[in-house]
Amino acid sequence: MSHFGKILGGSLGWAFGGPLGVLVGIAIGSVIDSGSGKQVRIGVSQQQRPTQSGDFGAALIALSAVVMKADGKVLKSEIQFVRSFFQTQFGTERTNEYIKLLQNVLQQEIPVRDVCFQIRTNMEHPLRLELLRYLFEVSKSDGNVDKSEIHILQQISDYMGISSKDFLSLKNMYYKDVDSAYKILEINMNATDEEVKKAYRKMAVKFHPDKLSSLGPEFEKSGKEKFQKVQDAYEKIKKERGFK
Repeated sequence: MSHFGKILGGSLGWAFGGPLGVLVGIAIGSVIDSGSGKQVRIGVSQQQRPTQSGDFGAALIALSAVVMKADGKVLKSEIQFVRSFFQTQFGTERTNEYIKLLQNVLQQEIPVRDVCFQIRTNMEHPLRLELLRYLFEVSKSDGNVDKSEIHILQQISDYMGISSKDFLSLKNMYYKDVDSAYKILEINMNATDEEVKKAYRKMAVKFHPDKLSSLGPEFEKSGKEKFQKVQDAYEKIKKERGFK
């Protein structure tokens, strides 16, 4: 296998099996064998293990492509956002290869439901929340959130087994309205002060950066950013209500 195959293949586990493995495998074949005519075969992994960064990277690539194609056009700003995010998380070498892979996945028909079901089966809930959070950022990267993007994000969320409350909480971290701070904490504006405090403690546990530790230190920053949004929502409500 080429250098690319070693970089990606060495870090992939369950992601090489099932529909996600087929999708990524075809794209890898296109990237690393475009000049040789050889085809890379991807087998279905029978051994389950904790999610690693390569598995998460494969899921990022596949679902990034789904969101980017949702409005019928893929913009340069979206590619640039994904590149910048990958650069921060994975470093230059892997980012260059992942972007090549993304460009090939964008040319394919993606079985969204099947891919999401595979992710749901193999990826823990906190990691699925982090994946959805990232996809919201992709949808917003071109400065114009299309209704088709919101629809596909809702669909992805449902397929991955994320609750409607969690979906609305994440959505309101990026799309603000008058009660966004409350929606982030998964409560309504009629909640008592004690209910606000209880909701904050619950969300602080749910979105704590330590939940992403299985992906390694490269995801620490994005986890902290999400955790900070929960804290900011709580501080906003405290300031408005005047309690400590």
